[in-house]
Amino acid sequence: MKTIGLIGGMSWESSAHYYREINEGVKKALGGLHSAQIAMVSLNFDPIERLQHQGEWAKLESIMTQAAQSVEAAGANFFLICTNTMHKLADKAQEAVKIPLLHIADATAQVLVKDQIKKIGLLGTAFTMEQGFYKDRLTDKYGLDVVVPGDDDRQIVHDIIYRELCLGQIRDSSKKKYLNIVERLAEQGAQGIILGCTEIGMLIKTGDTDIPIYDTTQIHAAKAVENALIQKQ
Repeated sequence: MKTIGLIGGMSWESSAHYYREINEGVKKALGGLHSAQIAMVSLNFDPIERLQHQGEWAKLESIMTQAAQSVEAAGANFFLICTNTMHKLADKAQEAVKIPLLHIADATAQVLVKDQIKKIGLLGTAFTMEQGFYKDRLTDKYGLDVVVPGDDDRQIVHDIIYRELCLGQIRDSSKKKYLNIVERLAEQGAQGIILGCTEIGMLIKTGDTDIPIYDTTQIHAAKAVENALIQKQ
């Protein structure tokens, strides 16, 4: 079994789901007392959140490259960044180490292509919904047509992530707002919805809507298990 490197803590609420999903996946595959081999760096999210909103991406780059180097030094064979937003710095983190990065957008897009999805709605932080680092990868590399909510809806999605979900607060009123936004994306032709923030799966789950939901945390974790169990050459 390969050792999975995890850069987590952004937020720890979603990182806990990663840890559980990966270990449950290994247990399901191998049975008995098997669990995943994991090297994890869990970062303090408070200063990272402030730097994000201040636009201090150069300082965040230093944090991410050091984290990647730490999981490599701990023996990871490949690594994951356990957040969609910080994939803005995925290329920089990859350049800092020799082990491969399992990119969350690639893992998600591969499932969408398999499901023959052409037009997909994207929910996430404002950074993920508005900047090109995520949407462009889905479009340029996989030919997907990505739609995002309008201005007001993007603000609602963003605020609920940082003010509630990252704090572990799950509110029915917020769930209702999200589901209304999902419906509006479907009206724009979205054949499914990417939960493009690793916390959103805490609020919306398959079965809450008839529209197909793609939880990036579950997809990313499942791909990590698959990679870990491929025999080393």
